[in-house]
Amino acid sequence: MIGPTADFDADPDRWIVERRGVRNPIDPSRAVAGFVEPERTERGEIADVATLFLVNRECPWRCLMCDLWKNTTTEPVPAGAIPLQIRQSLASLPPARRIKLYNSGSFFDRLAIPPADHGEIAGLLKGFDRVIVESHPVLVGESCLSFRDLLEGDLEVALGLETVHRSVLERLNKRMTVDDFRRAAERLQSNGISMRAFVLLGIPFVSPEESLFWACRSVEEAFDAGATAVAIIPTRTGNGAMEELENRGEFSPPDLSALEEASAFGVGLGRGRVFADLWEIARLRRCGECFAARVERVREQNLTQQIPPRVSCEACGYET
Repeated sequence: MIGPTADFDADPDRWIVERRGVRNPIDPSRAVAGFVEPERTERGEIADVATLFLVNRECPWRCLMCDLWKNTTTEPVPAGAIPLQIRQSLASLPPARRIKLYNSGSFFDRLAIPPADHGEIAGLLKGFDRVIVESHPVLVGESCLSFRDLLEGDLEVALGLETVHRSVLERLNKRMTVDDFRRAAERLQSNGISMRAFVLLGIPFVSPEESLFWACRSVEEAFDAGATAVAIIPTRTGNGAMEELENRGEFSPPDLSALEEASAFGVGLGRGRVFADLWEIARLRRCGECFAARVERVREQNLTQQIPPRVSCEACGYET
């Protein structure tokens, strides 16, 4: 494939931002969403996990594939806004053992989650045996360790590895390397903090077949670095930049078959939990006859970490 254009290389941030649409209307006092769903733990149990999508300032990195900026602010949220979002969300959700605080960026970005709020946040999280936050690898530092010390339960940090295809990773404009990821993972491990990794399925600038290959290699790298869980996320359009790449023949959105293959590969390794991300899974729909059964198969695989029997479809001729 062709690769980025000269104007992209000259100023990737500008190229990406110029292709955006508008942000969604948001209220800094309320989380974007919150829900509770089951997840298999590192001990093989099924635990209810609350997931909150917090509102805060946009991430300082302008990643090529990211559409999370749609639910962010252009300025830091006021002090106390994040604890208020958490308090209101938990009041409306059923009980859960664990909690994910996802914030469209990095929990340890000082302009996204004010460090002054960490103590109050930790107080709100008493009773959870594990707190999972996300962070850019280069922000895993002292604030991560100090937040861990405030918590009653364990801390787990989710890092975006994205891909081990080094030239594509550079073009994603995340401004990190595989070595940066490894260093962050090592720091977490040496301080007794668990790590999960995000891996992209469907990277731009390579063929769909190559993309599946690189997703599998990236899962292996995440486990090599010490991840206890890997989430495989289908890359999607919706931010303007990915649509342009698709129109230029430089990006092909993955289909459900690829997600099934990549996640089954990861589960088959037996090195840790592998979760196929089912957020907006309807985008991967190709056949109305077998789609629901195949999604349910992947959902079962996420919970059991066993590869279920195959699904056959006479309508499309598919067999996993």
